[in-house]
Amino acid sequence: MNGTANSAPVRTVRCPNCGGPSVYAPSNVYRPFCSERCKQMDLGAWANEEFGLPEKEGQSDPGFEQS
Repeated sequence: MNGTANSAPVRTVRCPNCGGPSVYAPSNVYRPFCSERCKQMDLGAWANEEFGLPEKEGQSDPGFEQS
């Protein structure tokens, strides 16, 4: 044995916030983000309700009646 049993290739993914490279491994505590900054920016966008699912035409809350 050569002692390199844990030398698996490092997987890199695209950061969901900035699009830059991000190490997808336990060593990156911010994964899938590349940094704490990108993680916090994404959390802020969710808190500000900047993300949402598209609503199909005619789809609404069944308990809500529009007048």
